[in-house]
Amino acid sequence: METVATMRADNASLRKIQSKLVQWELKENPLAPLTATQSDFINRLTDLANGNVPASVGSAPPADVSKDHASNEELPASLEQFKQSACVIDTTQNFLSWYNSIDAEILEHFDDVYLEYYEQLRSRTSECDQMLQEIDVSLDSLRQLTQEFNFVSEKTSSLHQASESLLQDQTRLSDTGDEIKKRLKYFTQAESISQRLHNPTFSVSNDTFVHILNTIDDCIEYMRVNPSYSEASTYAVKYRACLAKATQMMKTYVFGILSNATAQVLTPKGSGVPRSLEALDQPKIGDPTADAAFVLFYGKFQASSPRVKRITGLIEERLDRSPEYEQLLGELHQSYLTQRATIMRSGVDQAIKDLAKKHKGDHCALVRSACAFMVHICQDEHRLFYQFFAKHSAQLIIYMEGLCTILYDTLRPYIIRIDHLETLAEICSILKVEMLDEHVSYSPESLEAFAKIVYQLLQDVQERIGFRAQNYLESDIRNYRPSAGDLAYPEKLEMMESIALSLQENQHAPPQLRRADSRSSIASGMSLASLDTTPSTIDPALKVRAGNSPADMHGMWYPTVRRTLVCLSRLYRCIDKSIFQSLSQQALAHCIHSVSTAASQIAQNRTTIDGELFEIKHLLILREQIAPFRVDFTAKETSLDFSKVRTAAYELLQKRKQLFSLGSNNALLEFLLDGTPQVREQLLDSRKDVDRQLKMVCETFITDATKQLVGPVLTFIEAAQNHLRNQPGGGKTAAVASAGTAAASSGQSTGMALRMAPFAAPQQISSIIQECLRNIKSKLTGLQRSMQLYLANKDTEFILFRPIRNNIIGSFVKLEQILMLNAYTKDDLTIVSCPSAEQISVLLSSVNLAGGTMAEQPVASFGSKVQPVRKISTSSSIGSNAAETQPAKAPIEKKVSFDSGANMVVEIERVDEAEVEKGEEALVDVKEAAFKHPEPAAVPE
Repeated sequence: METVATMRADNASLRKIQSKLVQWELKENPLAPLTATQSDFINRLTDLANGNVPASVGSAPPADVSKDHASNEELPASLEQFKQSACVIDTTQNFLSWYNSIDAEILEHFDDVYLEYYEQLRSRTSECDQMLQEIDVSLDSLRQLTQEFNFVSEKTSSLHQASESLLQDQTRLSDTGDEIKKRLKYFTQAESISQRLHNPTFSVSNDTFVHILNTIDDCIEYMRVNPSYSEASTYAVKYRACLAKATQMMKTYVFGILSNATAQVLTPKGSGVPRSLEALDQPKIGDPTADAAFVLFYGKFQASSPRVKRITGLIEERLDRSPEYEQLLGELHQSYLTQRATIMRSGVDQAIKDLAKKHKGDHCALVRSACAFMVHICQDEHRLFYQFFAKHSAQLIIYMEGLCTILYDTLRPYIIRIDHLETLAEICSILKVEMLDEHVSYSPESLEAFAKIVYQLLQDVQERIGFRAQNYLESDIRNYRPSAGDLAYPEKLEMMESIALSLQENQHAPPQLRRADSRSSIASGMSLASLDTTPSTIDPALKVRAGNSPADMHGMWYPTVRRTLVCLSRLYRCIDKSIFQSLSQQALAHCIHSVSTAASQIAQNRTTIDGELFEIKHLLILREQIAPFRVDFTAKETSLDFSKVRTAAYELLQKRKQLFSLGSNNALLEFLLDGTPQVREQLLDSRKDVDRQLKMVCETFITDATKQLVGPVLTFIEAAQNHLRNQPGGGKTAAVASAGTAAASSGQSTGMALRMAPFAAPQQISSIIQECLRNIKSKLTGLQRSMQLYLANKDTEFILFRPIRNNIIGSFVKLEQILMLNAYTKDDLTIVSCPSAEQISVLLSSVNLAGGTMAEQPVASFGSKVQPVRKISTSSSIGSNAAETQPAKAPIEKKVSFDSGANMVVEIERVDEAEVEKGEEALVDVKEAAFKHPEPAAVPE
C-alpha cells in the first residue's frame, strides 16, 4: 500500500510539472515569455540539431559594415598620424613620397579588413564548432531526457492503469462489501430483535414497535424468497418466533384494553347509571337516561378504540404478508365480539322482555318497538365495530345474528299463539314494509343479520297466516251459520234506504234519493283490494262520488263476502303469490258456497227472486272486488287417470292364452303399454268459477222472473206443444208451431185437435192471458223494485230486465203463432184477445212509468224512454184483415243494444227461444255493467 501511495504522489508531481511546462508558452499570460530573436535562435538551434544548416544570407552586410567602420576608424588614425608626423609636404616629392608611403600603407592595410574578417570568421567558426559540440551535448542530453521521459511516461501509464484497476477493484470490493452487509443485515438483526421483544419494559405502544414489526416482516419475506442461502431456514424459524412474540404482545395488549372496557361497563361507578338497554329504544333528545345508557354501553369502548385501532390497522395492513396476521385478526375479532356479547346479550334480552311487558297484549306495538330497538342496536354495533377494525368480518354477522336471535326467540312464541288474522297481517306488514323494505334497504350492510332474522320471523308469520286463514275460511266462511238478521232481506235494505232518506232530509240534501244515480256496490267507493294494489291503475275520470244505496253499504254485505274480501286483502301483501293463489281459490269457493246457501235460505224465508237477487248482487261484489288483485287465480291440478288400467286388465284376462306369446301380440306387453295411468292436468280458475256461478244465477233469475209474470202462458204453450206432438202427424205441426215457420194450409188436419182440446178453448186461453196481464201489472213493479233495491245500478237492472222483457214479448208472440196456425177462427181470436208485441211493449212501458223510478233516466229503462226510441214491431196483427188474407210471417224484432252507450238497431228473427238470449247475453251484459264503474267499494276493517 505504501508503494501505491508513493506512485500516486510521483504521478501527481509529474502531472504538475507537465502542467507547468505547458503553461510556459501559453498565448495568454505565459510563465516564460520569449522575444522574437530568442524564438528565432531556438528555432535555428532546433534546425541545427536536426541537421538542417541554413544559408548565411546576412553575413555580407555585416562585413561591409565592419569595413566601413574600420575605414572610418583608420582614417582619423592616418590623419592623426599625418598630423603627428614631422614631415612636411612642401614639395611634390614629399607629396609623392608621402603618397607612396600612404599608398604602401594603404596597400599594406588593404587586406586587413579581409584578414580581420577572416579571423572573425575563424573565431566564429570555432564558436560554431564549440556551439555544435554544445548542441551535440544538448541533443545527447535531450535524447537521454526523452528516453527517461518515455520511461517515466510508460511507468506513469502503467501506474495509472494499475491505479485504475485498483480503484475498480476497490469499488467492486466496496460494493461487494455493501451487498454482503445489506444481505447480512437480515441475518444479524434476529438476536437484537429477539432481545428487544423479550425486554419486559418494551411495549406495543412504543414508537419503535412498528419499525421492529416491519423488520420482522421484511426478514421473513427475504428468507422465503431466498431459501438457498446458508442457514436461511434457521433464521426463518427465529424470525417466526419473533413474529409470534410480537403477535402475542399485540394480542395481550388488545385483550387487556377490551377486558378493561368490559369491566368498566359491567361494573359502572355511580348509582344513577342505567343497567338496561331499553333506554336506547327510540331515545328522546336530551333524555339523560338514554345518554347515560349510550355512554355506558358504547362510550367506554369508543374511548378505547383509538389505541386498539392503531394495532388493528398495523395488522390489517399486513394481512397479505403472513397468515399469522390473519389468524391474529380473527382472534381479535373473536375477542372483541365475545366481550361485546358478554355485555349485550343480557342487556338485549332484558330490554326485549321489558318491551314485552310494556306492550303486553299489543302484539303489533311489541313487534314494531322490538324490531326498531334491534335496528338501533345493530346499527350501533356495526358502527362501533368499524371504530375498532377496518376490515369486514363474518364473525360480526354471526354475533349480530346471535343478538337478533334473542328477538326471534322472544317474538316467535307470541306469533304462533296469535289467532287474529288482522293482527298477523299487520305484523307481516311491519316486518316486510317497515323493516325489510325501509330500514334494511336504507342500510343493508349494517342490518344484514337483522334482515336474516326478520325474514325468518316473516316466514313464520306467513306460515301462521296461511294456517289461520285456512281455519278461518273453513270456520267463518264455509261453515258460517247466518243469524236471522243476516238473512233479513230485503228488510235490511229497506230499513237502510229509509235511514239514508231521513239523513238526507235532515242535512238539506236533495229531497229524493235517486236510486238510478247510485253506483253499484262494485263502484261505490275505494275497494279493499285497490287499497292493497297500485292506486294509479284506476282512471281518475272514473272516480265519481260514492253511491248512497243501502246495497252499497258494506254493512249490508253478507258477512262471508265481507270476511272473504277482508281476508284476501290482508293476505295479498302478506304472503307469496303462489300461496295467495291457493288460498284465494279456496276462499272464493267457500264464499260462493256460503252465498249460495244463504240465497237458498232467503228464498225459503222470502221469495225465490229475493234469494236470486241477493246472490247476483254479492257475486257481482265478489267479482269486482277481486279484479284489482294482480295475481293469477288459475291453478293447475294434477291427477292420475286409471281408467285405462281397468280396460287393460280386462283385456289381459280375455287374452290369457297370449300371456307368454313370443309375437307382437303378447298380452302382458300390451297390458304394460296400455295399462299405464295417464297424468291429467286441470286448470282451476276461481274468477271463472265466480263468472260461471253468476251466469247460472242470472239464467235462473231470468227464468223465474219470466215465469212469475207470464207463467200461465208458458205453461199453456208447453201443454199445446205436447198435445200437438201426441197427435198423429202432429210432430211436424208442433215443430212448425214451435219454429213459427209454416204456411196457413199446413197442419189443418191436426190443428183442429188443439182447438177441440178443453184446455185450449178460447175462453180458457183468454183467462190465461188476462191472468198474465194482471201479473204484469201487479208484479212487475215489485220485481223492478226488488232489482233496484238489491242491484242499485240502473245499467245492471236494465241488462237483467232486457231478457225478461224479451221473454214476455216472445211468449205472447209464440202464443199468437200457435193460435194462428191451429185453426182458430176470427171470432176465437177476438175472444182470446191476445195482445200484440207492440201492445205488450206499451204495457211494460206503462208499468215502468207507473213505477216512477226508472222513467227519469235518459238511458233505456225496461222499454221506457230511449234515444232513439226502442221499436219492437211484428207482422202479426190480431183481429186485422191481414191475418185473413196473408199467411203468417215470422215476426221481426228490432232490438237496441245499449252497451257502452251505443244506440244500434239490429234486426233479428223473432224471439222463439228466450233461454238463448237470457243466458249468454245476460251474462255478458251483466259483466259489462259491473265494469262500467270500476271504482269499487271499500270494505271496513
